[in-house]
Amino acid sequence: MMEPARTVQLPQVLCEAVERQFVGSTFPDLESLLTFILQELARDEAQRLDEQEERMIEERLRGLGYL
Repeated sequence: MMEPARTVQLPQVLCEAVERQFVGSTFPDLESLLTFILQELARDEAQRLDEQEERMIEERLRGLGYL
């Protein structure tokens, strides 16, 4: 089952430049490229949050004398 999609408006010149550079050789279409980029950004942000949470926990444990 395919996930619901949203429509996003981007400058045509930008889309054409990206398509010339990446579509065909690396990605089958612009939508695939943009989906990949957004997934990577979301994943990286989640990883940074996990690292921040880990640091906070370590600081609390140090403050309590456990580390």
